[in-house]
Amino acid sequence: MGFQTLNSKNFLDYAIHHYENPECKDMDEFSEDVNRIKYLKRLFSRYDQEGDLKSRLILNHLIIFNNVFGLVPASRILFYRVEEKYYPILKTSLKFLDKLPTYIPEVDLDSIPLDHKILLELEKVYE
Repeated sequence: MGFQTLNSKNFLDYAIHHYENPECKDMDEFSEDVNRIKYLKRLFSRYDQEGDLKSRLILNHLIIFNNVFGLVPASRILFYRVEEKYYPILKTSLKFLDKLPTYIPEVDLDSIPLDHKILLELEKVYE
């Protein structure tokens, strides 16, 4: 099944196709993992609006998301579902985790700047 570009018609099929969770027993668990996007968007919004970076929560959600979808599919799904204004937060977090692929068909990664404030905070806390 080819997924050259993600869109509203093939997004769910793409997510199901790449979902790898041996512990998953039903669609509720799949939905719970996909809903991590919603939680990430809230955390990104909080940082954008209030400057409150919940780095541990963001990184935990991203790690779990990458574990169940894989590196490239997770990034494609995230960049498809997250608003463009949050791309620098997402890119910086994925890069810090070393989970940022070199290419994603839906976005030009080179044109997305890193958020150096986030990167400095992550490096200070986690290294």
